[in-house]
Amino acid sequence: MVASLLLLSAGTPAMSTGCTFEPQGEGRVAAVIDARTFRLDDGREVRLAGIVPAVADRTKAIAALSAIITGRDVTLRGEDDTPDRYGRQPAFAFLAGSETPVQSELLLRGEALVSTEVTDKDCAAGLVAAEAEAQRAKNGTWADPAAIKNAESPGDILAGIGRFTVVEGKDLSVRQAGATTYLNFGRNWTRDFAVTISRRMMPAFEAAGLLPKSLENRRIRVRGYVEARSGPRIEVLRVGQIEVLGGN
Repeated sequence: MVASLLLLSAGTPAMSTGCTFEPQGEGRVAAVIDARTFRLDDGREVRLAGIVPAVADRTKAIAALSAIITGRDVTLRGEDDTPDRYGRQPAFAFLAGSETPVQSELLLRGEALVSTEVTDKDCAAGLVAAEAEAQRAKNGTWADPAAIKNAESPGDILAGIGRFTVVEGKDLSVRQAGATTYLNFGRNWTRDFAVTISRRMMPAFEAAGLLPKSLENRRIRVRGYVEARSGPRIEVLRVGQIEVLGGN
């Protein structure tokens, strides 16, 4: 059971609250481009903020989003409507008459995972609540026991190089080398799974009241993109990528 989720409030608000933000316009969904991008009938392309696809099967992921929004009227809200480098507007999308973002519906179905880009605590907590409910119900990706990778199986983690992955295990040691802190989940530091934290992240950890050294011998769940540096690595760019789990 999750004892604490860093950067999120201890009480988890209802999934329909939190991701309200400022209005960014509205329109009718003309087409779904990929698992989290769609085009409105006025030509704007919108990227759903706060989530990443839970499955690698592109066709399945597109079908999941299409079933929810194709041909529907949506209202857009967000922290920042500045288009990304591909011209896509990041936003939370709400179906007409609904107070629940489309992101939460995808999370509830187990078709998406919470990403680490949302800085608003209430919004992030609402998304996490939806993901947790899907996990409890074993919906979508959570029907697979291997949806959360075991930190003791580096080979399984390496199979997902470049993909957003959730890994769980016991942090056996915390070591610093130069400007990087390593959370080591195995004794072989060159082969086993590790989490890396750069020195520039330390003020954020301090602000959250959690020093990396305090994670030693704790069970941790970390999410992020897997890299291969001898063994599998996930770099922590936001404190919210790490959950501290109950028990040792």
